[in-house]
Amino acid sequence: MSMQTTDPIADLLTRIRNAKMVGKTEIRVPSSKMKKVVAEQLKKAGYLTDVKVEAAKPRDILVVTINKPGENSTINEITRLSKPGRRMYVKSAEIPKVKSGRGLVLISTSKGVITGQEATKQKLGGELLLKVY
Repeated sequence: MSMQTTDPIADLLTRIRNAKMVGKTEIRVPSSKMKKVVAEQLKKAGYLTDVKVEAAKPRDILVVTINKPGENSTINEITRLSKPGRRMYVKSAEIPKVKSGRGLVLISTSKGVITGQEATKQKLGGELLLKVY
């Protein structure tokens, strides 16, 4: 029996937070395109070590490596901004900075999921997904 969540991104972030708190270095979650894109963006920014998709039935599994064994995680806080009950949309000029630019905001735009800095450069607004530092 699989659990169906209403917000798969929040589920991914919660699993990352929980794994980090108990000292695990890797999590395995049911895969989806959105989760994969979010995890890839976090990897590209240096917050995750590795992201892989394993083929499985009935659904592929997304394997996210948070950090290497023996190392500390680079994630201090990871928070979902836009929720299913309250979506948050911003224009390119209104994109928030996290910790004076040391953090990262992911935004879902018409060009895909990109960081806040990329969205500002391309003058794109969209839905705020999460913030991490």
